[in-house]
Amino acid sequence: MRIVVDVSPLSHERTGVGNYIRGSLVGMVEASAGADELVAFAPASPRGKREIESALDGVAVERRLPVLPGAHALRTAWSRAGAPSLERIVGPLDVFHFSDWMYPPQGGGLRSTMVHDLVPLHHPEWVHARTRRMHGAKYRHAAEVCDVVIVNSRFTGDDVVATLGVDPAKVHVAYPGVEPGFTQAGERLDLDGRRYALTVATLEPRKNLSRLVEAYARLDGDALSLLVVGAAGWGDQPELDAPGIVRLGYTPREDLPRLYRGASVFVYPSLYEGFGMPVVEAMACGVPCVVSSHPSLDEACGDAAVRADPNNAAAIAAAIERALDEREELVARGLEHARRFTWLENGRAHLAAWQGASA
Repeated sequence: MRIVVDVSPLSHERTGVGNYIRGSLVGMVEASAGADELVAFAPASPRGKREIESALDGVAVERRLPVLPGAHALRTAWSRAGAPSLERIVGPLDVFHFSDWMYPPQGGGLRSTMVHDLVPLHHPEWVHARTRRMHGAKYRHAAEVCDVVIVNSRFTGDDVVATLGVDPAKVHVAYPGVEPGFTQAGERLDLDGRRYALTVATLEPRKNLSRLVEAYARLDGDALSLLVVGAAGWGDQPELDAPGIVRLGYTPREDLPRLYRGASVFVYPSLYEGFGMPVVEAMACGVPCVVSSHPSLDEACGDAAVRADPNNAAAIAAAIERALDEREELVARGLEHARRFTWLENGRAHLAAWQGASA
């Protein structure tokens, strides 16, 4: 098959969606073993193209990255206009797999998309207005025309069926994978000899970091620091200028494993996720995890995390103390759980979905 994958989100600093796109391409290349032709496609600005090229460094896929000023506006207009067909730019294709950023027309082949979560529909107050508009239009389009809908968890898959009315036979789960660098062995961050709790998340309302700050205030700040990793997002920002809290901001992906390994505990109090990949990454690095009890995180956690009500600061603080006490058992269970998630299996799931739909 000739498979064209929309990689537009890679034109910005990589967070969860971008990491998933890159990882899935790596997995597809390995799973295909040369049997399929994989094309990474995105209209992008000059800077965006450089970001995409950097993200795809070492990934053996063809690149079709036309440089266009005002790329975001063009992608939106192209999706709405319904012309010209994608094949005029990328040539013949058997599958077009598009992201949340655009849904241009195609003349033939399977039409496929990825849904990471339906947060903009269920909780519009948690996302930026532009995200609501962009994702809402994509969801409606996908429900009407897609042959295949890939999701990152069974939770999201069930939500797509129930909320968007998509035929369950079209919905396929492709769990995220853990990159090879996320292991227990390796360099660890030394925070001047201090133990620290770690959280990794974009600073936005859904990530619930204000509640984590409240929980941290209930702990012994002399014994444990709180390290916050993640770019500023939108909306009200958590108050991080407090004793014991260290904010690192956006951190390149290659630097994350040493931060995970050095942590005494990883805390993820998110109110809602599509999957929750940082949880599995932390487990793979040998860190006990405290995670929100929201069911959207059940698959990421398995039975290997301490769960806590994300709306209850006291419960989060108690869960952190429990995780510190039960570290050895939680680390062992987390390492075992994390081994389930590989990009090779993710790639196989994508290819199997498209092969099944084309049969």
